[in-house]
Amino acid sequence: MLIKKIYLENFRNYQHQEIVLNDNINVFFGNNAQGKTNILEALYFCALGRSFRTFKENELIKFNENISKIVIHYEKQNRENKIEISLNKNSKKMIKLNDIKINRNSELVGNLNLVIFSPDDIIILKQAPALRRKFLDILISQLKPNYVHILSEYNKVLEQRNAYLKTKNVETIEIWDEQLASFAEKIYEYRKMYIQKLQEKMEKIHPSLTNGKEKIIIKYKTGFTNKEEFLKKIKYNLQNDLWKGYTHEGTHRDDFEISINDKTLNLYGSQGQHRTAILSLKIAELDIIKEEIGENPILLLDDVTSELDLERVNSIFNIVKDYQVFITCTDINSILKYDCLTKNIKLYNIENGNVVSE
Repeated sequence: MLIKKIYLENFRNYQHQEIVLNDNINVFFGNNAQGKTNILEALYFCALGRSFRTFKENELIKFNENISKIVIHYEKQNRENKIEISLNKNSKKMIKLNDIKINRNSELVGNLNLVIFSPDDIIILKQAPALRRKFLDILISQLKPNYVHILSEYNKVLEQRNAYLKTKNVETIEIWDEQLASFAEKIYEYRKMYIQKLQEKMEKIHPSLTNGKEKIIIKYKTGFTNKEEFLKKIKYNLQNDLWKGYTHEGTHRDDFEISINDKTLNLYGSQGQHRTAILSLKIAELDIIKEEIGENPILLLDDVTSELDLERVNSIFNIVKDYQVFITCTDINSILKYDCLTKNIKLYNIENGNVVSE
């Protein structure tokens, strides 16, 4: 899989910009707040239909403009493809895949497969379970388009059930319970399968990053394993749900936990162990996507040299040197010192929303 070209129009701080890309290493460098990460954001937006930086799509439109556009030309399985997304402050976004308009985000996800790694990713393992669910859901969504639909339907039913709880009328609550349980069981099966895949990859990757000193385990945490268990728990919690006005039990509460040498990372892990664990998780994500689609996914590395130490950065670059990689940095020398990246590399100097290839 290769991204060949990207065109930005009124996207963030870019007015009109076309960038022809290298098949291997693409490095975007420049001072802070010049627009480096905006390019990665545009690629991510075309892959998943949403930003990794904001929930407000209007923020993606250039200041004092009303419309914005991103166009990406890419190759997948030796076929040329195009994704075009138009944003309008006064209407919904429009997505075209190979010049054909698509109406649902689930039709977009999975066409362009990528993995992003940024300094902020360390909080995935440190903070709220919602971040870990998001990581897992994005991985699965890229590989199983039906999962996007199931997750969307679950969230719709959950919202409807919560609204119904607020009315304090429970005569037909079982209708929502039955639907919620059906979708929940399917989500559980997908998540369980991919947690197992992550474990299989990470138990090989992590020792290589720690000189064999650490054993890593990732465990799925859920309140049920099938539809019947879900229905039993949700009925048991009905009075509590009615009192608080929302649903306590369900896949929207699921989590996963990582342990290093049998100690819970979130409780006992050092900063360095957190960094290595998230690195193992991201490399495992790359491997799973590569295995399932039969070719390398795209890798986005946002300012990783500022957060990770020399040894960890070198581990990443040695693993991904044969991928198409997009790297942002402020100091170009922080990248050029790695010999494994200098064979097929293209540099782009970014200054105030302008890209100059060097």
